[in-house]
Amino acid sequence: MRFARSPFFAVLAALLASAGCASKDKAVRIAVAVPLTGDMGTEGQGLRRAVELAVEEANAAKRFPYKIEALPYDDRADPKEAVNVANLIISDPRIVAVIGHYNSSCAIPAAKVYARAPIPFVTPAATNPDVTRQQLSPDWRGPLVVFRVVPTDDVQGPYAAQFVYRNLGKKRISLLHDKTSYGQGLTEEFKETFVPLGGQILSEDGISVGDKDFKALLTRLKQVNPEAVYFGGLYTEAGLIVKQMRELGMKSLFLSGDGSKTTGFFDVAGDAADGAYLSMVGTPVEALPSAREFVAHYKKRWQGSSEELKPFDHFAYEAAQILFEALERAGPDRERLIDALRRTKHSGLLGTTVFDAKGDTLNKTITMTQARARDRSFPAVN
Repeated sequence: MRFARSPFFAVLAALLASAGCASKDKAVRIAVAVPLTGDMGTEGQGLRRAVELAVEEANAAKRFPYKIEALPYDDRADPKEAVNVANLIISDPRIVAVIGHYNSSCAIPAAKVYARAPIPFVTPAATNPDVTRQQLSPDWRGPLVVFRVVPTDDVQGPYAAQFVYRNLGKKRISLLHDKTSYGQGLTEEFKETFVPLGGQILSEDGISVGDKDFKALLTRLKQVNPEAVYFGGLYTEAGLIVKQMRELGMKSLFLSGDGSKTTGFFDVAGDAADGAYLSMVGTPVEALPSAREFVAHYKKRWQGSSEELKPFDHFAYEAAQILFEALERAGPDRERLIDALRRTKHSGLLGTTVFDAKGDTLNKTITMTQARARDRSFPAVN
């Protein structure tokens, strides 16, 4: 008896073949490429824990006819190391997808490696628009492999600029950034909206990641007396800057982006963190009713003193769930997973996630929070 070839039988055959390749004793692997050491290691470890929780839940529920493994890779928040890690990942044929990287400066070069494989790459944290936009360049080699579950800095920067100008009524600003893809890109997006609104940029300076003493720079800024200082960068430098601002007697408001919204900001700045405004992509997990079950499971699973929930962990958990749905449809095959992810319509703790043509989520929510030192929290203010 002969069966006519049809798309249905082709897909069925592919799924059966994939299931057969991934037998129960050969686990299907997902790489988790994040900073696990260094200043950003605390944030990367949170992403790892969130993905591991999702994997453990999937395995316990026997969601797949094979075991899933999450393999952590340490990119150390270093772009060169991120490329090394990406090359290691694509060389393992049992790895079918990547969740990471935390830093945009790592995600941008690593994505080029993943496209060569090709292997799908879902980022729960990298917010620079070029992470996905670079795939539209004529120089791009390979298919579009990047998917992102967080809004981008061309949404976050303009949102912050409008908040400063309209909500806070501040018109005279000094800009600082850490010269990274994320930090410099975020301040440029802020500036592109703030100036047309009527705002004045009094000064614009770059610092280097790892710098500790900003008092010479801040003394100069104090002379121009900005109403606010907006910093594009991560929490370590943000904490040092606001702490030294207060030590110098600067009364200017301090604002920064999602890279500074973590409890590590309080560890560095102490009480000087109080009152700082920090924007967050999406809705903070503590204000997200749909994330309550995830938060409860996370806190039950991870109870160590350094295992508190981090700001991007729920995005990493959602990235894993989106990937699992694609696995159910396409099986553990890299190229079929890329196609399945493009057709994502996932309902989860972030709401409904659908990707645009270059892989960005259509969810564009940004939240402004204000640091409260007495309980190390970030209540939403807008």
